[in-house]
Amino acid sequence: MAGRKMTSLLKDAAKANGLVVALVGALLLQAEADDTCLECHLQLEDNLQAPALQIQTDVHYQRGISCAGCHGGDPSEVDPDSSMSPSKGFVGSPKPRQIPSFCARCHSDVEYMKHYNPKLPTDQLAQYKTSVHGKRLAKGDTQVATCISCHGVHGILRPTDTRSSVFKTNIPKTCAGCHADKKHMAPYRIHTNQYSDYLQSVHGKLLLEKKELSAAACTDCHGNHGASPPGLSDVAGACGECHPSNRDLFEKSPHKEPFQKARLPQCVACHGNHKVLPPSDEFLGVSGEAVCIHCHKAGSKGYEVSAAFKTLLDSLKTATEEARQLVKKAEVAGVKVGLTKFDLRACEDAIVRSRSELHSFNLADFRALVQDGMAKAERVKKASLLSLEDLEIRRKGLIFSAVLILFLCIGLWLKIRKLDRRQ
Repeated sequence: MAGRKMTSLLKDAAKANGLVVALVGALLLQAEADDTCLECHLQLEDNLQAPALQIQTDVHYQRGISCAGCHGGDPSEVDPDSSMSPSKGFVGSPKPRQIPSFCARCHSDVEYMKHYNPKLPTDQLAQYKTSVHGKRLAKGDTQVATCISCHGVHGILRPTDTRSSVFKTNIPKTCAGCHADKKHMAPYRIHTNQYSDYLQSVHGKLLLEKKELSAAACTDCHGNHGASPPGLSDVAGACGECHPSNRDLFEKSPHKEPFQKARLPQCVACHGNHKVLPPSDEFLGVSGEAVCIHCHKAGSKGYEVSAAFKTLLDSLKTATEEARQLVKKAEVAGVKVGLTKFDLRACEDAIVRSRSELHSFNLADFRALVQDGMAKAERVKKASLLSLEDLEIRRKGLIFSAVLILFLCIGLWLKIRKLDRRQ
């Protein structure tokens, strides 16, 4: 009887929606033969049918949690009134304000979640309540993001699945679903250029073009379930998670106190936020591209110090480049340059370290670091020149020896001919 009913259902589905839907229905019905939720929704159309088609890839469904696991009711009942009876726990579709606690029925239950994934955090609801989204939702704003805004509904995938809306490379686009929508964001008076700016940033290019998963996405700075706009005091902490040495140097720098008094957002003041461009040495100094001149006007002490920083860094770069060219010349000439190349890398490391040391804004320490790097560059240059001079001496000696041997050979040949004539 059940088999005939199932066959009839599949035939109706095939006629109404095509063979693909019928095949999907067959797979689902085979997996959940007594799940009347799926049987019924497969016969419906559009939005009512979609959940039954999407659920086959859902992470919950794959772990044995079907429709009733979230919506309640009795999926073994054929009669819809009975299967969807409130007396059997049926709750239907939750309202936006109910969604966080709806999902938290399982995701905040430590003991329950241990059976599925002991590593999965169970404090998402507590975090969400501290977020800007959660606080607005608590006040009645139902347009803010909830769990399903980011994770989806019936086709929820694991965050490690590259197709998931919360996979690292998909997060910026997921957030942009709301934050790039001018109409949606208008009531909040929030700009909608964050996503377009991020696409041009060093972080965006690393993550989205080069697939470098360690690059920062929205959630790395703003948080995920507890998402909030970073305050002035939070910016260095957020950036410092990836750039700890620069953060620590800035914390001890003479800029920290003035930045706090002027309410400048530390890292963001020089590097920007969503449109963080690749750092350039031209940011330093007093040229047109320098960020220092935004605060330090011509003739001020800060202006002079900024110029001094740039001059020192350029000197180190020039010395290192001269050393590199000499090492290259020696290598092309055939000189063994293994040890010299090792020393050259120390010069290049000095440039990298000096760029980081800039965040301390301590000219004395910076000068000492640069001078140490320049001393190393001079040693590399000297070693390369000595190698080239030694090579030149050996070449001249070789030419002299070759000429001498040639004359000896000619002299010997002439002597032999002379002896031959006498005989």
